[in-house]
Amino acid sequence: MRDFLISRRERITPEQVGLPASGTRKVAGLRRGEVAILAGISVEYYTKLERGHISGASSEVLHSLAQALKLDEAERAHLFDLANAASPVGRPPKRRSAKGWTPSPGLQWALDGFTAGPAFVRNGCMDLLAVNTLARAFYIELYDMQGQPPNIARHAFLDERAFNFYPHWDEFADITVAILRTEAARDPHNKDLHGLIGELSTRSDEFRTRWAKHNVRHHGSGFKSFHHPVVGEMTLAYEGMDMEAQHGLTFTVYTAEPGSKSEEAVRLLASWAASEYAVQDEPGHLDVDSS
Repeated sequence: MRDFLISRRERITPEQVGLPASGTRKVAGLRRGEVAILAGISVEYYTKLERGHISGASSEVLHSLAQALKLDEAERAHLFDLANAASPVGRPPKRRSAKGWTPSPGLQWALDGFTAGPAFVRNGCMDLLAVNTLARAFYIELYDMQGQPPNIARHAFLDERAFNFYPHWDEFADITVAILRTEAARDPHNKDLHGLIGELSTRSDEFRTRWAKHNVRHHGSGFKSFHHPVVGEMTLAYEGMDMEAQHGLTFTVYTAEPGSKSEEAVRLLASWAASEYAVQDEPGHLDVDSS
């Protein structure tokens, strides 16, 4: 909470909120007292909140803080998640890990029935828990990483091939860290998530620098560009949907614009996947990925 509030007030100038910018300023952005004035609370109380004593803060106070700091929708939700995490009353519902979970037959049928592009289910750690054939082929590099479940974040920061797979790697890295930061507040007791964050912070300077910025994000829909090692360049639209029946899981599909070169690339990927996995499934074939 402390670092999040400090990072948010440091990015706002007095002029942006209609305050005079007179005198020598020793801090970037707004002072604590200025935030308190804008939120309609005492400086002492805001200082207490910024030091992490957020438990018991009313929704009215949190809304006032969000307005004073000009938080967007994702940041506002993050503020409330942090406050809920500090509350001694109960814990949020447990979210899915990658261990010991398999999709129901109906869910796998739904994935396999989507043939227009990659479709997959991931958890908050960004583990791929269930995929269709196109997603398995699309994320082939993730399945090459030994010793861990296929994980989007681990591939992005610990596999050099990711710099080629994501032509706009910096942007994708920012989004990935923001998703994990958001999830960490939603699910503060998730040991798998904290383990992943610790691993990436230790092994990747790029991750550690981004993590310190405290940026958060709601990741629902948009477009992404990729350079697949088999079929090359493609730009795909994505839609992510929270699964009501499985708390904490996201169902995501990728599709290409009809008639585009990207759609042709998806068709080529489907053809390649059909032949590749048909060979692997033949009796007597040694699947090196499963060793």
